[in-house]
Amino acid sequence: MSNSTELTAPAGASGSPPVVRSPLRAWLAVVAVAVGTFSVVTTEMLPVGLLTSIGSALGVSDGTAGLAMTVPGLVAAFAAPLLTVTVGRFDRRLVLCGLMGLLAVANLLSALAPGFAVLLFARVLVGVSIGGVWSIAGGLGVRLVPERSAGHATTLIFSGIAVASVLGVPIGTLLGDLVHWRVAFAAMAALSLAVAAAMAVTLPPLPTAGTVRLREVPGLFRNVRLRTGLITTLLLVTGHFLAYTYVRPVLEDVAGVGTGLISTLLLAYGVAGIAGNFLAGTTAHRYPRRTLMVIFTLLAAAELLIPVAGATTAGAAVLLLVWGLAYGGVSVTCQTWVLHAAPDAREAASALFVGVFNVAIALGALLGGRAADGIAVPSVMWFGGALVVLALANMALFGSRGAVAASGRTGASSGHGATSSQVDQALR
Repeated sequence: MSNSTELTAPAGASGSPPVVRSPLRAWLAVVAVAVGTFSVVTTEMLPVGLLTSIGSALGVSDGTAGLAMTVPGLVAAFAAPLLTVTVGRFDRRLVLCGLMGLLAVANLLSALAPGFAVLLFARVLVGVSIGGVWSIAGGLGVRLVPERSAGHATTLIFSGIAVASVLGVPIGTLLGDLVHWRVAFAAMAALSLAVAAAMAVTLPPLPTAGTVRLREVPGLFRNVRLRTGLITTLLLVTGHFLAYTYVRPVLEDVAGVGTGLISTLLLAYGVAGIAGNFLAGTTAHRYPRRTLMVIFTLLAAAELLIPVAGATTAGAAVLLLVWGLAYGGVSVTCQTWVLHAAPDAREAASALFVGVFNVAIALGALLGGRAADGIAVPSVMWFGGALVVLALANMALFGSRGAVAASGRTGASSGHGATSSQVDQALR
């Protein structure tokens, strides 16, 4: 129910109590959470465009510097389900504010790190914040706005992740090139503190009536559609970050792109990614499988062609634009698949998704480092593209079957059979 002065958001899937809010404050709260997801993911991705500078300043190789991506990914993978269980019935507003404060400390410590070991410790703290914020944020849209607007709120919250994935790196790279790589981390520390303050002001108290038990999280793997989406996400994101973590050395070695132009190319990649996010958002809810298939095809083509057609600056620029356009739609589309697959266990499913996503980030960065140091820098593109092709094959072979099974379960859980429109949508 709502009127011109207040909105009552529905209870969440876990039985969380509704929150009464004015329309303006409700959407300001959604924006604050979206900027929070942007902050944690930007912090996670920041080393991608700064690897060369970080390695040079701290005396480590590009492959070793890549651990700055691997460590937070691994920590976030475990922190997501563990924090979801640990925080229990704690007010989600307090938890989010605390996690954003922790992120500010981690970024400040990174900016001041005298050696690589200190930087890695700071990245552990980043991983804790990522796992907690991303998991909790996924279920907040339905609690902050009316049910009719919950889908838009959830999309906006996760657009922070998509925008961070495609814009965080070029912005950080630009700051690093214009001033110093440490300034990029200091800027994120300031933003994290600002977001914590904004959340404290705009978010209402968010107590939860239910808790997630640790044993419930792995049990979700029995959900065929969810399992298909998670395996696909693992392959896709591993393939992306295996290549993208080392995109700067690749551009320098393959295309001979200069330092100043790299930040420009990555910024163009980011703009294409934002366009891809909104393009995918218009189709992901109605045609999730088709949208993913298009994304996978474009992403695989871009990665596999860079060593061949990316030997010139023009060729590399075109392929980076295609890459950004494709990857910009990954977060919103994969998250949509997961939420549709487990509508009655959103927070637990989101925690599992966050865990898989971040394992993939860590695994991609780790495998890319071994390939870059052990074989050759351009080899990361071949290996990354091959994994994206496997993700495409997995969705093509098992996506429809998992969708049909999920439609049947959704209908049964709500007390009626799946409608023909549900089955039709599941097959798309």
